[in-house]
Formats: sequence, C-alpha cells, structure tokens
Amino acid sequence: MRVLFIGGTGIISSACSELAVRRGMELYLLNRGQSVRPIYEGAKVLQADIRQPEQVASALEGMQFDAIVDWIAYTPEQVQSDIELFRGRTRQYVFISSASVYQKPPHFLPITESTPLHNPFWEYSRQKAACEATLMDAYRQDDFPVTIVRPSHTYDRTLLPFTGGYTQVARMRAGKPVIVHGDGTSLWTLTHHKDFAVGLVGLLGHPLALGEAFHITSDEWLSWNQINEIIAEAAGVKAHLVHAPSELIARFDQQWGDSLLGDKSFSAIFDNSKIRRLVPEFRPVIPFWQGAREIMAWYDADPARQVVNAVVDAAQERIIALLNGVRP
Repeated sequence: MRVLFIGGTGIISSACSELAVRRGMELYLLNRGQSVRPIYEGAKVLQADIRQPEQVASALEGMQFDAIVDWIAYTPEQVQSDIELFRGRTRQYVFISSASVYQKPPHFLPITESTPLHNPFWEYSRQKAACEATLMDAYRQDDFPVTIVRPSHTYDRTLLPFTGGYTQVARMRAGKPVIVHGDGTSLWTLTHHKDFAVGLVGLLGHPLALGEAFHITSDEWLSWNQINEIIAEAAGVKAHLVHAPSELIARFDQQWGDSLLGDKSFSAIFDNSKIRRLVPEFRPVIPFWQGAREIMAWYDADPARQVVNAVVDAAQERIIALLNGVRP
C-alpha cells in the first residue's frame, strides 16, 4: 500500500511510521521538516506545510494513495481544506481525533464508540468533535472515504502523564509533596504508542473502516494515585501525594484545570471490541509500569531533559499552602 502521513514524527505517529514501514507499506511523510524526532528509515519525506494548500498540491502532484492519515488537524476549517485537497486522491482518509470528545462526565462505563460526543469543559475536545461532524457530513453527502480514530492519552518514553511534565518527578525527588486531583481514585487509561500503532496500521486500507469511528486504547486501568506511585517507583523515590479538587487547581492554573475538568478528572475506561473486530491482532501488551521505566530512563539519560515548569511548580506550592490553611 502507498500511505501518506500528514506529520508522522510525533509521539503517537512515530511508532505508526515505524510499523507501517516494517509491514512493507510505501510510506510518505508530509511535513515542514522541523521535527526533533528522526525520520524512520524507509519513509520518504515530502516537504510542505499542510496549512499552505498550494504547496501540498505541488508536492503531491500526480500521486495517489491507498490511505492518508492527518495527525495534526484541529479545526473544522483544517479538515475542510483536507477534504478539498485529498478528494479523489485517496481511498481512505484517517482523521486523528481524541477520546476526550466523549461525554463528560460519562453516563455509562465502559465507553464505547456510540457514547455521545459532548464535552462542554474543553475547547480542544469541542474542536475535534466539530472536525468529526464536518468529515462525517462529507462521507454521507459525497462519499468522502473517512475513518475516525480516537486515541486516549497515548505516550512514548518522552512523555510523562502530568501537566508540567518532569516537574512532578522533580518534586518527588526533592521530597516535596505532589498534587493529585480529586481523591486520586478516578481511573485512567494510558496507552503505549507501540500498542496503539498495531490498531492504527491495521485499519489502513481496510474497506470496513470507512464511515466508522474507533478508539484505540490500552485495556489497563489505573487510578491517578497508582500512576503517581508507579512513576515514583521508576524514579527511585516514594511519592508524597496531596489531593486537591480539580476546581481548585483550575483557579491557580487554567491550562491544567481545563485538562482536568475536560478530561482527566473523570474515569476513562474503554471497550475495545470494535477495533478488535477489524484488527484482531490488536492486543496491548505493554503495561504502564514498564512504560514508566522507559520514561525515567529517557529523562535520566540527559539532565537537559529534566525541565521544571516554574508556573506549575509555583501553582502546586500555592495550592498546598492553601490546603494547609495558609492564604496565598
């Protein structure tokens, strides 16, 4: 198959690029050539800015694809541009959405692909849902060959699952308390990017995937208390957890608060039956304790990676002081 990735060097897409090439696909990556991650050997690079349709049309002149995956589209205007660019050029267009589009809070668990799309708390999620609506209209009205994929917190060795990244680990290693939202018992799903890749690549070129949406997630559910404790163990320390309401956190850091109130403060448990019906080999095998060791090995390999976010660190200090009865 001839496949085009718009992007292809990100946290999620890098593993998919590797697997696609290993499976013998003729893979092209269309990007601006500015990624800090290396291009996987065997992939071919087409340099163009997807936000400049004339550049893209020139770079793809005369080319046809079995599948095109857009990893970076975020607004309905961007996917509408994709529709106009790629109509008649591909047998399948895959839009990478987000599992955060699902109803918040969810009325039922586990979440399935038929769970309503309604997130009033987070603009990012509303934009992704609007993109899905635009694409499904194009599928129903013009047979545009769309497949929608919804990842949920997919990581690689470079990504800690905390707002502020390494800040949480730096505090743990310094013996400082770290904030966990709520009472820390809400459940969360963390998916290793190599596990995700099996599901995504398995959908490429699949005729039964057209007009359908799929989430692709791990089957392991962990509480946020457990997630912090697993990271602390991988970092060689013990975590001192302090619990704070998500609404309080949002008062001190809007970005952190939006990600909690719009997503992470609600339990996220997914039913992966639909993706398995089309891609039976999708069976996540990498537990988070193993992923956490990969993450900490990467951070510890180069101290320059151990960046502390001063804003998030200060917000934690102020919230903890307030919880201890000290007015900020």
